[in-house]
Amino acid sequence: MNLLLQNSFLDSWISVDNAEPVFVHLVQSWITVLFITVIVCFVVGELTRNYSQVDKVWSLMPIAYSWITLSAFPFSPRLWLMTVLVTAWGLRLSYNFYRKGGYNIIPWKGEEDYRWGILRQHPILKKGIRISLFNLFFISIYQQVLIFLFSTPLLLAAEYADVSLTGLDYLAASFMFLFILIETVADNQLYNFHLQKQHKIPVNGQFNESLNKGFMTEGFWKYVRHPNFAAEQATWVAFYFFGVAASGFWINWTLSGPFLLILLFAGSSGFTESISMDKYPEYMSYKQNVPRFLPVNLKLKSKTVKQV
Repeated sequence: MNLLLQNSFLDSWISVDNAEPVFVHLVQSWITVLFITVIVCFVVGELTRNYSQVDKVWSLMPIAYSWITLSAFPFSPRLWLMTVLVTAWGLRLSYNFYRKGGYNIIPWKGEEDYRWGILRQHPILKKGIRISLFNLFFISIYQQVLIFLFSTPLLLAAEYADVSLTGLDYLAASFMFLFILIETVADNQLYNFHLQKQHKIPVNGQFNESLNKGFMTEGFWKYVRHPNFAAEQATWVAFYFFGVAASGFWINWTLSGPFLLILLFAGSSGFTESISMDKYPEYMSYKQNVPRFLPVNLKLKSKTVKQV
């Protein structure tokens, strides 16, 4: 199966006849890591019934892909820049996951995302082995393939490792760093809000409105309903442009990564909001008045036309 995946990937996107052996070996290494991680996440998830195994490695896999790629092409300034940014992104996100209880000294333990528990009770998934199939195909395979895909600008940069850095690289790096900062601030705001909500730290007046309503509406949440999700998506859209700078192709096959990531967040944020609307009476009003990801209200507002 692993060999089949490697050959399929190489035949579909890489010109094997022209590719250097070191690059072919690099792609094979990526697919081997992907294959092993899928198996481990699925098996551990089934044995423990904790389906947050992919969540635990979400921030770690791009780091692994980055350093594997850099080790194969250590003289590429672009890959160094990409690897440093991905490592900063991943370590920050891992820390945020850790402080929320996602990691445990026993690797397969740690708190499970509450949404998996709700999905587990869904009538369609409760019967027979359906939840296990969901774990295999969506949680373990699809999400790992997605991480693989939005990391692939690294492969494109490796394929064109001799191409010098351009202004587009510096622009992509600047935006990626900016979006990482925005996500950091947003995550900190949300984390402190929950600490105050759970009475783990004193209420300091920063989130009074949010505490009264039960859900976050202040800070970046005043402008969009999911600022951390928005910044996460934007981070990987910016990352895509490193591949553009390396290859010279504005539209290339690595675009599938950020595109599918945006679709995933559209679905997951919708599911999260359906839970929030059931819990909080005022959430519907918040949803109607604050945009989801972009800080621009795109809804057309009807105008009252006065007749003379």
